[in-house]
Amino acid sequence: MNSNSTFTYPHMYTRFVASQGVEIAVPEQPIPIQHYLRQPQRLVNALADPSRVELLTEECFRLKMRPLSFMNLSIQPTVDMRVWADSDGTVHLESIACEIRGVEYINQRFRLNLAGQLSPVLLYGVTHLKGQANLEVNVELPPPFSFMPRPLLEATGNGLLKSVLLTIKQRLMHQLLSDYRRWVQAQAARPTAPPATLPINSPTT
Repeated sequence: MNSNSTFTYPHMYTRFVASQGVEIAVPEQPIPIQHYLRQPQRLVNALADPSRVELLTEECFRLKMRPLSFMNLSIQPTVDMRVWADSDGTVHLESIACEIRGVEYINQRFRLNLAGQLSPVLLYGVTHLKGQANLEVNVELPPPFSFMPRPLLEATGNGLLKSVLLTIKQRLMHQLLSDYRRWVQAQAARPTAPPATLPINSPTT
């Protein structure tokens, strides 16, 4: 045995995944919800606390997630997201960057992918919003996590991601329709421009 050799602890690269579906019946309003859905910033504020959201560009946002506790490890991801809408009102969301601030070891070995879609569909004469979100985390875990049974780690991590998506879903179902209603009311209250009038020329004598 080489006495100069250095023993290195094994590290474990683990993947956690979760999915969450949502369906919301939309009460009829004077302005169809497709128009509301074309405004990314309002949608992001319905998904997360506005105090945790920073506008980067018209379609890109930085979200500071709430701290996540995994075993005895606490991390707080900051996620850059792109949100955009198709002409039919279908909204797409995807993560484009992620950073774990304050924990450099995890930050260098942490990858988060979030993808979601929300579409207006007509069911029996009533508009519904139907959507799906998929969240995936890939992380290299150091000891003592690398010595734990992989099924235990995956079950714990998957459950954590599921709770994150469930929290987002509950906020979406509560906030989106109330914000949509306020937006419609604000649009209705906006003053309309008076019709243009043509100048009247006096008859010549």
